[in-house]
Amino acid sequence: MNRNLALFLALFALLAATRLCHVNVLWAEETLPLAAAGEMQDGRALYRDIWFDKPPLAALIAWTAGGKDGVWLRVEGALYALLCCWLAWGFARDLWGGDAGIWAAGLLGFFLIFDFPAATIPLASDMLLLAPHLAAVWMAWRGRPWLAGALAGVGLLASPKGVLVLCSAGLLACTRERGSRGRILTAFLAVTGASVLLLWLTGTLPSYWEEVWRWGSLYAGTTFLEHPILNGLERTANWTGFHAALICGAVSGGRPLAGQPGRYRSWILWIALSAISVAAGMRFFPRYYLALLPPLVLLAANGLRRRPWIALLLAIPLVRFAPTYLEAAHGGWRDTAMDADSRAVAAILKRQAHPGETLFVWGYRPEIYVYSGLRSATRYLDSQPLTGVPADRHLTQSAPVETADSRVRRQELAATRPHWIVDGLGLYNPKLAITAFPDLQPWLAHYREAARSGNSTILELVR
Repeated sequence: MNRNLALFLALFALLAATRLCHVNVLWAEETLPLAAAGEMQDGRALYRDIWFDKPPLAALIAWTAGGKDGVWLRVEGALYALLCCWLAWGFARDLWGGDAGIWAAGLLGFFLIFDFPAATIPLASDMLLLAPHLAAVWMAWRGRPWLAGALAGVGLLASPKGVLVLCSAGLLACTRERGSRGRILTAFLAVTGASVLLLWLTGTLPSYWEEVWRWGSLYAGTTFLEHPILNGLERTANWTGFHAALICGAVSGGRPLAGQPGRYRSWILWIALSAISVAAGMRFFPRYYLALLPPLVLLAANGLRRRPWIALLLAIPLVRFAPTYLEAAHGGWRDTAMDADSRAVAAILKRQAHPGETLFVWGYRPEIYVYSGLRSATRYLDSQPLTGVPADRHLTQSAPVETADSRVRRQELAATRPHWIVDGLGLYNPKLAITAFPDLQPWLAHYREAARSGNSTILELVR
């Protein structure tokens, strides 16, 4: 059997097997896209009828999974990760030869498994940017600027950080072709312009601007951390330790480039742009570090083909993260208590709700829509825009990043009549309980407490 075919068959088997260990778990970053996809299947328009604070690609990918959890969602994730591995293989093969291609695919596949599951399992914005990132820079390097720019435009549909992918593609653009960077930018603007035109034609452009860019800027412009720089240094040091094989391999693979100043500078700047993507918002979540994988994996592939013994350092993440898949498969995962509570809430709703009844979930618990199968009575699938407090802090903090607009949105909420309300936040943070907002009190007077799970209160409309 061809060794490349054997490699990709083995990679897919491993990617699928490990992801299927999470078939009964939903991670926070994938819950809102899945809930939004469920609403889209009922004919609602993203942004206009559904508050969604991410670019559309995550919701569209979740829509292809039917807006549901289960086996296909995880298989879809494995196929996407395999695509990323193929892109790394092709790029490294063109750069350094066939052996480097095998190392690149293997390394990327390894780190898309033995890394923080919350970062690598969900098909969320940062993960979905990985393939356009690799593909755009690869096409730029190969002298295909139109395709490179278009792929960077696709990246912007996954994450606002797609702008940094555009810059990275420009850095490694084929210098033999005059005007290639201008063509990259033109193609990027064409794809971006087409998506804006589609949003305008469907009447969703104003909502898209408010939800993705205006709310996104409020989110990115504030941090919940008291010492964000120290936190960033600590998390980066931890990430570097777990990825020692990648770092050492990249250093080894980058040394031969030192004799080519222009090329060496481009790679350093590419890594720097990826680091800016990690630091954006000063939160340093594990999923943000996915942006570093493309340049480091490619350089490490060059290093490991010369010094394969560096691969022994892969034992560090293997020992750290391999047991988590057994824990997840046996229901012993220690970080999914909220997910388990959401499943318990959904089970109660399934027993008590009648067909066609609607739901509103307070807090950031969109998975309850997915698990219960109930549709939202409002365009809000979580309470962030209603409290003004982002979900990265609302379990422990209550200071809003905005007040006037969130008050208007609560008035909009109070004009609806969901049959069921789940307060999935109040027992964690009483200051942000749904009952803590005076302007919602007249609305809540029409509801009575029907049940409680471990950390959620279920309210039923008085019939």
